Amino acid sequence: MVRLESLKKSSQFKKALKEKKIHSEYFSIFAAKNFYKPKYKTNLLISFIMKKKIGNAVKRNKIRRKLKAIVHKLLKKRGAINRDYTYIVFGKSNAYTEKQSVLMPAMIKCFKKLSK
Repeated sequence: MVRLESLKKSSQFKKALKEKKIHSEYFSIFAAKNFYKPKYKTNLLISFIMKKKIGNAVKRNKIRRKLKAIVHKLLKKRGAINRDYTYIVFGKSNAYTEKQSVLMPAMIKCFKKLSK
């Protein structure tokens, strides 16, 4: 089973934010080749970030939970997410009102573009 492992240090975030990026109306994804080893080989290095401008903590956490659930579903599909990369996902306020059925195709499309 693949677990999600978050980035911890500021330097890791800075390095990942300098490489590939792709934007959607619901989120932005930044990716960098794995420059940092995960705790276990099966782990995926991914962090979910919300800006404080989006709203209160309840709203931000709901967006974060939606995006995490979509990533978990995509990990079950082979080849949907490349594990050789470290990802940072910035959630946007539009994701709060949308259902997962709308967010899923957008997420698949973004991860496919990043893997090219």
